Amino acid sequence: MEGRPIFIVAGVGTATGTGAAAAREFSRALNYRIALVARRLKDLQNIANEINAAGGEAFPFPLKAYTREEIVAVFQAVRKKWPDSRIKAALWNASQWSRIPFLDVKEEDIQKSVQINIVAAFAWSQEAIKAMLEPSQNQSTSDSQPGGTLLFTGASSSTRGAASFATFAAGKHGLRALSQSLAREFGKQGIHVAHVVIDGTILTKTVQRMFGGKKQVVQTPGETDDDENWLEDPTRRLDPASIAKAYVYLHLQDKSAWTLELDMRPAKEHF
Repeated sequence: MEGRPIFIVAGVGTATGTGAAAAREFSRALNYRIALVARRLKDLQNIANEINAAGGEAFPFPLKAYTREEIVAVFQAVRKKWPDSRIKAALWNASQWSRIPFLDVKEEDIQKSVQINIVAAFAWSQEAIKAMLEPSQNQSTSDSQPGGTLLFTGASSSTRGAASFATFAAGKHGLRALSQSLAREFGKQGIHVAHVVIDGTILTKTVQRMFGGKKQVVQTPGETDDDENWLEDPTRRLDPASIAKAYVYLHLQDKSAWTLELDMRPAKEHF
């Protein structure tokens, strides 16, 4: 008998953003085992402790950098930790954000964006898909059969390049193209690949530290509201918990109606 399915997520950050929220929701709503992947062990341990205290089962899998070798090692470690379980859902939430005027962009800036948003995402996808396609000795339930869901966290820059966001947009465009190719190649094998465009500011501790008490960086055209408490307005920023619920929804979609791309934004976001 196989154990409970595994949800593996890369990019947990400070444990207050989308990756951590998705980990909580997959544990709470689906009772999945949670494999937490990021570079800071302390943050991973904090969210793992929180999920475990709530009755779930989570474990940290830190890596030094998002390289192919480290990513392969993480998936091997997950298999070793839970040999009786299958990876049924994987989320690539890691990202290399940058806002640099184009004439100041250096080659290393481009390489950083490409490494995280494209190269590492390729390695992650290969390992996740291989794990999902592994044959099972027990075909009695849907959770034990090959297949699963591969999710990518995108951004506004996935579909349009804003001024001073050339390096970030190049990487995010590449990630979106990757998701489209994988969806067309592996959908027939039972793997649902979905790209999620996050069009707006996500409320995290980092964002609160950077922008709390400051006017919104990108104002809606024609808007005269200079409220410095805009982060407290749920219609002007995204809640990580709400994003996480959408990820679970995508994972639970019936095979007769899969979503390839979903875009989300707060009610007052200009688009």
